[in-house]
Amino acid sequence: MGGACEKKQPNDTGAVNAMDRVGSGSGSSTAAVGPVDTSPMKGVDLAKLDADKQKLFYALVASLKSPCGKTHSLRTSYEQDTACKRAPYAVRYVSSLLEDEVKEADIREFFASKYEKNPTEKLKLDVTKAPRFGNADAPVRLVEFFDYECPHCQLFSPVMSKVEEKEAGKVVVYYMMYPIESKHPDSRSAAMAALAANAQGKFKQMHEMLFARSPQHGKDAVTGFAKEIGLDAAKFEADYAAADKQVTADLAQGEGVGVDSTPTLFFNNRRYEGPMNAEYISMWIEEELAVNR
Repeated sequence: MGGACEKKQPNDTGAVNAMDRVGSGSGSSTAAVGPVDTSPMKGVDLAKLDADKQKLFYALVASLKSPCGKTHSLRTSYEQDTACKRAPYAVRYVSSLLEDEVKEADIREFFASKYEKNPTEKLKLDVTKAPRFGNADAPVRLVEFFDYECPHCQLFSPVMSKVEEKEAGKVVVYYMMYPIESKHPDSRSAAMAALAANAQGKFKQMHEMLFARSPQHGKDAVTGFAKEIGLDAAKFEADYAAADKQVTADLAQGEGVGVDSTPTLFFNNRRYEGPMNAEYISMWIEEELAVNR
């Protein structure tokens, strides 16, 4: 899945927009002209790729840079640089994107976003008041900024649930409110209701209900949802009012780290710019765990 609810009109065709082309069937390429080493790579199974995509795979691994910041190619990293723990995962990333019919230009952009940005350029996010799933000391931290009235966030919600289930014990997921009120007038009310439910230990129940009943998010509607999931009415009322301040704080944090659309995901304090589906998020998690083992 892909797409996002933009705070402003989209004005780029970067990695986020490239997500829309995962699985789109648009697999045309502009592979580099010239001889390409197409000899098989030990441990790399390309059986799911047709002949043209296999040729493109070899062209890509020959021209993409080492995922460990070395001057040689991805192929050289994979075959000769045993110290580069990221190389096998980077090769798998490229082959999986090809299987999903992603264009060459977009594969290069995904690769550059993941491996060529300075890994030390981490962002500081205060998640102490955010609802979370998983143990706070999990080795991988995901932070999602989202809007309950954004249809793309609604589609992404089960993806996050799948990641949480599959990667239990390995990840902690924090949920940060980012209502785009200019387009979704009751999204702040929904965010406030979620935080109020979290104060009574029922964030997930409210979270799922808010997406299921979207865009019915006015005060009366969310108060009814609170009753349905068994929340204490008086406490919900007080916590709902108090949550307005936290929603504003979440918005300010998001804007401070460049969030301009929802859903936006951060992976260990770096912006996640891969395909927004469970398979690829899990790939990133597996790689992170292996590299830091």
